[in-house]
Amino acid sequence: MSVDAVGTMRRGRGARKQARQTRDFTMLPALKRGLPLTEPMSQEEIERIDAASMDILENVGVVFRDDIAIADWKRAGADVRDGDRVHLDRGLVRELIKTIPETFTYHARNPANNLPFGRNHAIFVPMTGAPYLRDLDDVRRNPTLADLANFHKLSHMLPAMHSSAHHIVEPYDHPISQRHLRITYSSMKHSDKTFMGMTTSPKNAEDVMEMCAILFGEAFLEDHPVCTGNCNGNSPLVWDETMLGAMRAFNKRNQPVLCSPFVLGGANTPASVAPTVAQLNAEALSALAYTQVVRKGCPAIYGHYLSTVSMKSGAPMAGTPEISLMNLMIGQMARFYRVPWRSSNTLGGAKTFDAQAGYESATTLMALQMAGTNYMWHSAGWNEAGMHCSMAKFVVDAEQCAMAYRMAEGIRWDDFDEALAAVADIGPGGHYLGHPHTLENFQRAFFMPELFDNNSIEQWQAEGGIEVNERALTYTRNLLDAYEEPKLDAGVNEALLDYIARREREIPAADALNQEL
Repeated sequence: MSVDAVGTMRRGRGARKQARQTRDFTMLPALKRGLPLTEPMSQEEIERIDAASMDILENVGVVFRDDIAIADWKRAGADVRDGDRVHLDRGLVRELIKTIPETFTYHARNPANNLPFGRNHAIFVPMTGAPYLRDLDDVRRNPTLADLANFHKLSHMLPAMHSSAHHIVEPYDHPISQRHLRITYSSMKHSDKTFMGMTTSPKNAEDVMEMCAILFGEAFLEDHPVCTGNCNGNSPLVWDETMLGAMRAFNKRNQPVLCSPFVLGGANTPASVAPTVAQLNAEALSALAYTQVVRKGCPAIYGHYLSTVSMKSGAPMAGTPEISLMNLMIGQMARFYRVPWRSSNTLGGAKTFDAQAGYESATTLMALQMAGTNYMWHSAGWNEAGMHCSMAKFVVDAEQCAMAYRMAEGIRWDDFDEALAAVADIGPGGHYLGHPHTLENFQRAFFMPELFDNNSIEQWQAEGGIEVNERALTYTRNLLDAYEEPKLDAGVNEALLDYIARREREIPAADALNQEL
């Protein structure tokens, strides 16, 4: 047996085939919600938030630190003062955001993994951006490209994950100025689901778009969303040239971006829930409107990253009740504007995969289902306020997303009459275990998690008393053993590698500043 860079045993083709035959890796379709949403605001309160946000846009203004964006806004009729402060008339904002598609379809290189998106359709996307991981030995360390590849493989195999994202972890064994190329290739190579694209600079975003054009064809991008970018605002009320340039790179190719204010409630927003939502709503609307200045009709997603700040330490917190309330409110605002929206899922601030991590993650997961979130980002692995991605938590989070998926689908009625007939068959005092209806339906009737132990304590002890972290790590090793690469077309693969080689010759490996040019 050989062992790879992170300790995964390769047991040969026969073992992988046997493992595949015992698990179904088919991706779940996009979640179509069948439960009522939780909407805490009245129509009057929705309109109050809207009016407050529009007042901010008109009278306070939003800074766009980018000469191209300022020129674009002037042509669009905005009032630009003090060089870069854009004051947006509410009528202009409403007119612009009306052209954002309420729904669209994500196209994957495997058409079976295409995803309807928006309105009552939702997707789960893994976490990204972790500078550390907790590996298969539960050691916290800097990641490598091999680690990133393993997370992309897991994303490909876990049915509830609808995307391979992009830099789930930062690969420290590759130059930062060239890293985006290898990250994008890993997303494309190791999974045939949709993915995200790096927006760390305008040029990096353009490289991602060029690689998407190689993978899908230039013309295909014109009317087929295939990749998602994320552009973070600098709250309060600032968008910088790095994010705006990356946004334009995606918008010009008709690819969606998440327009995401970065909220640290109480630090860069007011220390109160409703005014915080009013501010971030204004920030999101200003970016959403700008996408339509760049390209009318381009898909765009109302985004945000929500955290509250500990008034004792200043540290960001996850899983707090205020975050849940804000998610519920933002869902109402996004539906008010008829645009799809994004939030962050299964967030945890714990340093290990412990009870705190579980409680915080469960709180955010449930809030997103209740709020009707469309793009559920950071759905697997996030811990330590995003500082590390845990391999154990990654697979458990994915199973939790599958459980949430089942709940959010709503009540099934298709076997109601047959099940009632079984009641008459069994009668008082009997049991249903051997009844034909049970035998036909037991696999789908009640979700049976693989990673939680529901046996008696005696059986649990007899099997070694294994807790969830160790159980999840064993499960992850087995998954990676069973992985089979969804091969890229040979010509496409060669073209992608040629592009990467050319760009790596052009980008000085030692010049990290080059990624910002």
